[in-house]
Amino acid sequence: MPYIEGRLVHDADAHIMEPPSWLRDHADPVIRDRISPPGYVNELRQMGDNDSQLANLEAAFTRIVERHRSAEYRAGEDAEIMNRKNFAATGSFLAEDRPRAIDCMGVSSQLVFNTFHNRRLHDWEHSGDLDLAYGVARAHNRGMQAFCAVDPRLLPTAYVPLADFERAGKIAGEALQEGASALLVASGCPAGHSPSHVGLDPVWAQAEEAGIPIVFHVGGTGDLIDPAYFENGLPIPPDFHGGEENFRSVDYMGIPGPPMQTLATLIFDGVLERFPELRIGVIEQGGIWLPSWVRQMESAFEAFRRHEDRLQKLSLKPTEYVERQIRVTPYPTEDVGWITDQVGPEICMFSTDFPHVEGGRRPYERFERSLGSAPAETRQRFYADNFVDLMGRGMPADVAVGRQPMGS
Repeated sequence: MPYIEGRLVHDADAHIMEPPSWLRDHADPVIRDRISPPGYVNELRQMGDNDSQLANLEAAFTRIVERHRSAEYRAGEDAEIMNRKNFAATGSFLAEDRPRAIDCMGVSSQLVFNTFHNRRLHDWEHSGDLDLAYGVARAHNRGMQAFCAVDPRLLPTAYVPLADFERAGKIAGEALQEGASALLVASGCPAGHSPSHVGLDPVWAQAEEAGIPIVFHVGGTGDLIDPAYFENGLPIPPDFHGGEENFRSVDYMGIPGPPMQTLATLIFDGVLERFPELRIGVIEQGGIWLPSWVRQMESAFEAFRRHEDRLQKLSLKPTEYVERQIRVTPYPTEDVGWITDQVGPEICMFSTDFPHVEGGRRPYERFERSLGSAPAETRQRFYADNFVDLMGRGMPADVAVGRQPMGS
């Protein structure tokens, strides 16, 4: 019995858990030796591997693979699909297992992101070494394509560094040719220029022409807040994983800052005006900020329109661009019913964050409670239609309506 039954549901935020050599395996030889594996201490401890020094990552992962492939482990995956998290989750890193995970969850598609590399991709992009930045982005994109190739319901994201205009346009074109379902860019500012710079128009133009979205995701913007906020003389509280690597309550408050500023800049500088069919997804950065943000943009629009030629050239109000082109995934801890009441039913989308701990074990039930007495049309938009609108041609037509394409 799947976790979700009797409803068409698309999952706007899901992940792979990249093994140690994942990025190196997909990198060109010229940069391969420059790529070290990310840290996995807490994730491996959750699987019962207590080698905190991680002296032999490959051996640790061999043990995890053996566990996943055992008949005993597979026998319980239906019941445990939302309880097992990170590397313990079915299909979290073994691509051939992911279709079973989708079946157990009862979702019709998943937009798939990396787990360990958003911050690293950001830091490489801002390092000044453009050969490395674009080389690791290509490696990431190959890895995402390879994982998602096992099932058309898996929709891969491809990273596009915006640091260099010419290279950004080139890698966007490559990703589209290779079958990317969405182009992932950092939700913060590139080094040295605005994300609204006209030199990046070829990126937006290619995405619009291909009918696939631009997406932001948490984790790709560097530090969310000044690190000094954590120097409080008190013990460091554990994060979701029981360690110190992820965000907590204080830096959680900084998550909406980058997407709010970037999206407002794209609107005010006319990017959404020039590319009216372009869709932008804001993923795993919450949605509770939406009502006040759109009202702040309206206030800025009214206050500065008389003096700013760029605002006078806009054919819509900021809120109207948001309704037409921007889609957002609230957290399951947020009141999506209230958000929808404030900003309308066209914007918010369902997500699980599978297989991450942060997504919780019962996101569907939590969203259902917060939707309360919302009409069936609002629920249909939240669970399916808004995601289909976001993805455009980035998902097969049969997948959009909940049918797997023939021959898959």
